[in-house]
Amino acid sequence: MKNLRFTAVLATLLTSVFTGVAMAALMPNVENAPTRFTGSCCIYTGAPALQVTLSMVEAGGGPTNFSTATLLKTLTGPLFDAEVAKLTKEYGKAEVAQFLRTFDFVVSDSLRIVKEKNIALPSQPSPDPKDGKALAGALWAAGQTGEGFNVEVMLDRAVSHQIHFKVMSDIDVKYGLAADAQYHAILTTAMNDLASAYHLNASGASM
Repeated sequence: MKNLRFTAVLATLLTSVFTGVAMAALMPNVENAPTRFTGSCCIYTGAPALQVTLSMVEAGGGPTNFSTATLLKTLTGPLFDAEVAKLTKEYGKAEVAQFLRTFDFVVSDSLRIVKEKNIALPSQPSPDPKDGKALAGALWAAGQTGEGFNVEVMLDRAVSHQIHFKVMSDIDVKYGLAADAQYHAILTTAMNDLASAYHLNASGASM
């Protein structure tokens, strides 16, 4: 019985230690809080990286003509056809088409909310929207938690956690929960593919 009690106490202590280490490793303003589609960690509660967001929107054709396909062409460059083929093989043609529609909606809905809240966008984007590799690096860096990449943290950093959460609810209403989950999954895969192709480290720089 004593051995059992000792084992239980030791397990509790080890759990506390490793949990503390995990928490300490997280980046500033990143919290070990549950998310809808990526498990128990993480959310970002700090100020959004609006210059990167503006760069992403401009890379996709601008606020009034944004196209996810155009954004992907900018991000992937000569790798575009290969990336589309890979995503189509992994998820299916209809699912990739829905991903593009959902992403288009995400941008338009986010910009609508930003306008309603009178949030001023920066005057200049950063990095250069024409530099797909640099933008991919900035987006990859925006998704870092301190313990790896998380697409929900990237989206939180793009517009703020509150706006990201509202946009997810709007996706559910327009396309359904499955399309919302699929959007996060395909975007995660695409970002990992970009990181691999460009050999990106956690700071978004090429290794």
